[in-house]
Amino acid sequence: MRENLTHVIEDYLKAIYDLTSISRRATTNQIAERMGVTPASVTNMIQKLAVTTPPLVEYRKHRGVVLTDDGEKVALEIMRHHRLLEMFLQQTLGYSWDEVHEEADRLEHVISEEFEERIAETLGDPSRDPHGDPIPTRDLHLPVSHTRPLSDLRPGERALVQRVRDSDPKLLRYLHELGIIPGVYLMILDFSPFDENLRLQLEGQSQAIVLGPSVTSQVFVEIR
Repeated sequence: MRENLTHVIEDYLKAIYDLTSISRRATTNQIAERMGVTPASVTNMIQKLAVTTPPLVEYRKHRGVVLTDDGEKVALEIMRHHRLLEMFLQQTLGYSWDEVHEEADRLEHVISEEFEERIAETLGDPSRDPHGDPIPTRDLHLPVSHTRPLSDLRPGERALVQRVRDSDPKLLRYLHELGIIPGVYLMILDFSPFDENLRLQLEGQSQAIVLGPSVTSQVFVEIR
């Protein structure tokens, strides 16, 4: 199916998948913001995707858009490419975790399924990428995530960092400097209701850290 799809269409499907994992349907404005285009351009594209053979999205005016099973399959395939490439770039080629996202964005559309399989075998079939995001399986199944944003936590709660959003290299460098990476445990010490800042402490470190919601909303954890 993918041989007939442009890179732009694949990017749309991946964006819609990501948005609908948060809420049931994605709105035109949400997709426009994610893709960096106008709402009119989004409407034009999703109307086309709704009438392809087979249809890739289900679109109802003023009710948003959702992927069909075929559209979801394409999105998950591109996501698998992307996340395996991120791991390959970091583990094999020595890229840092703030460099791999943009590089993988460029390569995800062009690698073959054979190349994808060789990457997976070389890396030992990893289940997560460098940022903690789950990698879809070979049969394009994505495990259900039970994480919560760090911003939801309150004093006394202990959590394991599972993943961080990978779209902002500056944020990734900042988190790495602080030691907030997947696999690290932390404890919430205090919460300020006025500015929503959290004061927290990483296990193994003596000094507390204060983070605002612009950071804590990008880090996802499991309560432990």
